[in-house]
Amino acid sequence: MTQKITQGIAVGVETFYHGTAGALSAEEYTFAYRITIHNLSDFPVQLLRRHWIIFDSIGLLREVKGDGVVGQQPIIEPNEKFQYVSGTGMHTEIGKMTGTYTMENLFNKQVFDVEIPQFELIVPHKMN
Repeated sequence: MTQKITQGIAVGVETFYHGTAGALSAEEYTFAYRITIHNLSDFPVQLLRRHWIIFDSIGLLREVKGDGVVGQQPIIEPNEKFQYVSGTGMHTEIGKMTGTYTMENLFNKQVFDVEIPQFELIVPHKMN
């Protein structure tokens, strides 16, 4: 698992390759990722927005922005975790993702960004 801590919020990522089954085209490789957000601070936070930056091995860059994650804007109490699974498709066998979550400290209403650690998306036969 890849993990990064920003302002008391730990974000961990695990990735899984799903092949080309269910992909939009035969040339698309599908990956899933499990995100675990652990609130290590002493205040509750709410995840407001996400901003993903997705790179593939031929230099294409894609950005995804939106409210919450998987249809939710979860509130995460101190020492609690929130976990979800999502996915992406790529046209190449190797890529990577990174990004940020915009959070709100529910005690003082301060809004801040939490970094999502960069992680790789690699078709298993490419890992040597």
